Formats: sequence, structure tokens, C-alpha cells
Amino acid sequence: MGRVAPHVEAIPKSGIRKFFDIVAQSKDVISLGVGEPDFDTPWHVSRAAVTCLENGGTHYTSNLGTPELRQAIARYLERRFAARFDPASEILVTVGVSEAIDLAIRALVSPGDEVLYHEPCFVSYAAAIRLAHGVPVKVETRFEDEFKLTAEALERSVTPRCKALLLNFPCNPTGATLTRDEVLAILRFAERHDLVVLADEVYSELCYDDPLPETLTSFASFPEFRDRVVLLNGFSKSWAMTGYRLGYACGPQDIVDAMMKIHQYGIMSAPTLSQAAGVEAMDLGDQDVDRMRREYKARRDFMVPRLNALGLKTHLPQGAFYLFSDVRPTGLDSDAFAMTLLKDYGVACVPGEAFGECGRGFVRMSYATSMEKLKVAIERIGRCCKERSLP
Repeated sequence: MGRVAPHVEAIPKSGIRKFFDIVAQSKDVISLGVGEPDFDTPWHVSRAAVTCLENGGTHYTSNLGTPELRQAIARYLERRFAARFDPASEILVTVGVSEAIDLAIRALVSPGDEVLYHEPCFVSYAAAIRLAHGVPVKVETRFEDEFKLTAEALERSVTPRCKALLLNFPCNPTGATLTRDEVLAILRFAERHDLVVLADEVYSELCYDDPLPETLTSFASFPEFRDRVVLLNGFSKSWAMTGYRLGYACGPQDIVDAMMKIHQYGIMSAPTLSQAAGVEAMDLGDQDVDRMRREYKARRDFMVPRLNALGLKTHLPQGAFYLFSDVRPTGLDSDAFAMTLLKDYGVACVPGEAFGECGRGFVRMSYATSMEKLKVAIERIGRCCKERSLP
């Protein structure tokens, strides 16, 4: 018998990391693969962390997070999403949204419980469910539907064993978003089947409606469903704070309390300096988000028509900073296309099956890189497509 637990042994390594181990050994590569903003954290946000350090802020905080950050999160969510949470009992500060996702699943799922989730999706979802001894139940989203998740598709997959629904909109890797009516339909589905909705909204600020609504729609924006929604979010994407490793979860007190117990024994508390920076970002970072959002939109608008002209069908994503392009017309599967593009043309993207079997035949390209690099990348992709006889 091996020393590693069988349920851990059975989980594959991240398809993204596997691919970028190869990228790290390559030279003159333009990376469209890593889901990380190319912007530095706004200086006034980092300065708040520096000031905290200078003032001796090097100690543990409350397991829930500092009162100042939880109050800032509550103010921000009410202002941006009309979502109201009690900072004393319904908000937990975590080490990135990834920890929040893991805590929520472990707090809810007993062995054998099913969790609905959509594919293509962030790479950790099915693994996190299995690590909690749950059963992941995928619901396919399709290119023809702009990768939207619908209540009808969920109805076809739900069983009496389902405990929760895990979803991510705006979506990594597809950039898909949901309208207010579509969100409401999914919430009504969850109510019919007594499911808890775990809403990963880490890209919520990166929506490209023009003009952007004053109040964005969240799964937490509907008071009548507040008892069955756990909002999962973080600072990495909207404020370019990936290295700060800061996230949060908001929801019903009983669920947040259960999540806190797991967090308490496994993590203790999120980094103190990061939490000080988070307060600054929440209260005074709107202009920074606006600036980055405008630049992402310009990059998206540059890339999408050019990829389509090359024969790589690509939707105009309404959120996040990813393009999910159909490479099947090249005659290559997504893994072969990504390897060809990397080795022969010096552009790195991620094969779609890294995000689940539903992503086969597609590649994810991130436009969280400079316009100058994107221009070179699209020229190289064009040469690849020309030599593959496209269009």
C-alpha cells in the first residue's frame, strides 16, 4: 500500500502548471497563459501595507480578519452590489479566494454529497470537491451558447444527492457573464432543490458593459436568497494584488462560522500587512480598477476580431481577461495546437482541456499582458494559422 492517500493520488496535477513548466524552459516566449494582471499593485495600496509594517503590524489578527477590513468589505459590497453582510459574523477573510472556495466546500460537503459545477471552469473545482470526499457533477457549457450556464442545463443534471452549486461568473477561462435575469433563474433553481450556491466572483469588477452599471449584479444582490448564497471573492484580479494572497467569503452566519473553524485550525489568519492593503483597495481603489478595466477592454477589442479573421472562432467576452478560442479548424487538438504555437512560434497559451473535458478543442489566451506584446503575439499566431492553411 502506498503512503499517499488514494483520493489524493487520484487527483491530477494542474494542467496549467504542467504546461508552464515547459514554458519556463523556453526563450523569447510571449505568454498569454498565466491568469495574472500585468499591472503592479497600485502604489497607494502597497503603501498602506508599508505603513502597517512601520507601525508594528506584524502580529496575528482575529481568525475572521481585522475588523477594519471586514467593515471595508461590507461597505464595498453594499456600494457596488447592493449586497449586505454583517462584518461581525458573516464575513471571513481568507488567503486568496482559492482558500475561500476550499473552506466553503469542506464546510458543506459530507462524503458522497454531490456538488454541481460547470465546465469549462477554473482548474481547482473538481479537485476541491474530491478532496472533501464529495462527488463533482459537471454541467457542460457550450460555445454555441457563449458558455453561459442555464437553469435548464442544471435541471438536467441535478439529483437528490446534490448539496451545492459551485460557479464562477465572469468566468475563467471563457470570459462568459450572466445577466441579472439569468442569475435570478439559477437562484430559483437552487431554491427548488435546496442547494447552497457557492459564487466565485473574483472577476466581478472586470465586466465590459459600456457604460458600466453603477451597481453590478452579484448572486448576493438578491436579499430573498441570502440564506443560500456564499459569496467568494478576492483582491488578486481587480486590484492586481496576486502576491498579497487575500480573499474573503460572505454568507449565512452558520456557514461562515463553520468555514472559520476550518480556517482557524489550518491557516490561523490572513497576512496582517495584506489586510491593511485590502482596506485601502476597497475604500479608495475604484479609480485604479477603472484604469485597468479600460486597458483590458482595449486589448480585448484588439485581439478578438483578429483571431476571428484568422479562422479561430472567438466570442467577445464580457468579463474577466481571457479569450477561449476554437482551434479545431487547424486540424490540431488543443494540446497539439498549444505545443505547436509555443515551440514553433514562441507564444504560450493553455490547452482547453486543462479546464475540463468540455474545453477540448479550445485554447485559453489571457490578454492580461501589454498591447505591444499582444501585437507581436497576434502576428505569430497569424503565421501559425497561415502555415496550417487557415482560414
